[in-house]
Amino acid sequence: MTDLLVRTFIRNSQNIQDPAVREKYGVLSGGVGICLNLLLSLGKFFAGLLTGSIAVTADAFNNLSDAGSSVVTLVGFKLAGQKADDGHPFGHGRIEYLAGLLVSLLILMVGVELGKSSIEKILHPEEVAFSLVTVVILACSILVKLWMCLFNRKLGRRIGSAAMEATATDSLSDVVATSAVLAGTLVNHLARVNIDGWVGVVVALFILRAGWGAARDTVNPLLGASPEPELVRAIEKLVLSHKQVVGMHDLVIHDYGPGRRMCSFHAEVPQDEDIMAAHDAIDHIEREILEKFGIETTVHMDPIATGDPEVNALREQVGELVRQIHPDMTIHDFRVTLGPQHRNLIFDAVVPHKCPLSDPEITQRITQAVQGQVPGSYVVLQLDHPYVERD
Repeated sequence: MTDLLVRTFIRNSQNIQDPAVREKYGVLSGGVGICLNLLLSLGKFFAGLLTGSIAVTADAFNNLSDAGSSVVTLVGFKLAGQKADDGHPFGHGRIEYLAGLLVSLLILMVGVELGKSSIEKILHPEEVAFSLVTVVILACSILVKLWMCLFNRKLGRRIGSAAMEATATDSLSDVVATSAVLAGTLVNHLARVNIDGWVGVVVALFILRAGWGAARDTVNPLLGASPEPELVRAIEKLVLSHKQVVGMHDLVIHDYGPGRRMCSFHAEVPQDEDIMAAHDAIDHIEREILEKFGIETTVHMDPIATGDPEVNALREQVGELVRQIHPDMTIHDFRVTLGPQHRNLIFDAVVPHKCPLSDPEITQRITQAVQGQVPGSYVVLQLDHPYVERD
């Protein structure tokens, strides 16, 4: 069904890097969500009035809020699909994350209100009437919401949308919540035990849990979360496959919304390499990353000494001394300059975020270790902190 809807309403659906295509995915998801959630909400309102059940009525409000969330998702994708302009040269893609965050906040608000109403029902219980129509409506709602979860999850994973993933999570929580309401209705009828208010509390907790998880997933990219380790490894493998490049460091990936990433890094090339050949390789790497990953890239070329055995030996020795301070610490841009009475060892050290030492402590320990093991040396050190996660 999902593939049929995509083929029917989205032309060129495979080109998910195109903002216009992403916008159509968002419109499809939002349109389906609005229609189905409104129908479910009306059905449950009717059932809630028929039986006087707070749990069923609260579930109706939950579906009504889902319809509102679908409107937010639809509007968010429409806004995110706008082209870049002078004021926003990287486009408007982050609006999609904001839409997902707003959906999450709506979910949390519904959970809080539902919890309050359910507690009131526990403190002041009322008789709940049984209706076969209510059972049928709730059972159909479970099936519809299960399909909506699978539908939005498939679309979300296809285009990498946090907003759709949040909607899918919400639908799954609705399946659990409505199942609890249905179970409570049957228990109340068959066992003559009124657990309507308690079921409402369970539903509220599921909704709050789903809202919190969805909020976390949408806030992370807005805060500048580290890119996926798999992507980092793939970029490094591509770059180092070129024989002109012997190393890379300072990889930074900026996320301006789904399909709108930019990255930069330093590529180490032998200092005696033909400059035009190295520059041509760098240009080729930039094009490859854009074609393979859809990421616009800027590469800074760092010439390093690779043919000097003494420099290579010193690089290995200093690298080992640095790893003794922290096993995940690395060095790059290692250079040696000679003075009349000493030599300068110039390099950068990359300090992992989990290192417990402060920058001044690290600088002092590296300097003491190097000068103790390499007599006549003077350390010129720059500390860096990584912008990507490694596992």
